[in-house]
Amino acid sequence: MGLGNVEIMSTTAAEIICQSKLSLALTGAGISVESGIPDFRSRGGLWERFDPMEYGTISAFQANPEKVWTMFQEMEKIIRRARPNPAHKALGRLQHMGLLHTIITQNIDNLHQEEGATSVIEYHGNSKTLSCISCDRQYRLEKLGEEIPPRCTCGQILKPDVVLFGEAIPPRALRESHELASSCEALLVIGTSAQVAPANTIPLIAKKAGASIIEINVEPTLLTSSVTDIFFQGRAGELVTKLADEVEGIMNQS
Repeated sequence: MGLGNVEIMSTTAAEIICQSKLSLALTGAGISVESGIPDFRSRGGLWERFDPMEYGTISAFQANPEKVWTMFQEMEKIIRRARPNPAHKALGRLQHMGLLHTIITQNIDNLHQEEGATSVIEYHGNSKTLSCISCDRQYRLEKLGEEIPPRCTCGQILKPDVVLFGEAIPPRALRESHELASSCEALLVIGTSAQVAPANTIPLIAKKAGASIIEINVEPTLLTSSVTDIFFQGRAGELVTKLADEVEGIMNQS
């Protein structure tokens, strides 16, 4: 694809967002790779070192929370070092411009919120808070001491508020994301192949509703040839920033 075609596509995508009455973004692990968080499923990811069926299920946590916390510690170290990258910042800009209604994310790193995003639906929870599965008390991670694993005032070991295998996606996240997808006019798909259920239904629902699908990924996905209208191949930080710049330029001219 020539440079001219890329420029035309970028302008077209920006115009779609500017004209859309309701735009959404669906983000996955790929958007946070540039922040230093490897995809759990990729080489060097968490699941290469910890068998997800041994460490990543709710039944494993219930049976032996101390063992599962050895994985949580590694996860927390990686996420604690991460900072929002240009892609997170660009989506935050689009929200502050009033042109991105909600970000639906499969990530647990809180980076969208740290960059100022005000409307985020989290499919898999957030690692920055912990809860007691016995008494339901909730705690902020930064307010806990150095004790590992951390314990609730009731004495039980706390669990990060992330969705483990065997746990349901939060019903409110499902309901709100489906309602928004069924009425949106533009959907940005960034850093995800959208193969994991139920997040993989969002592009299909949006497409059925008549939305334009703008995909940004390092490689083509199953979406690219099925529902995507405009596909940008490359790093999210560069491409989402360019798109936000184009949008801002159009808005400044209007």
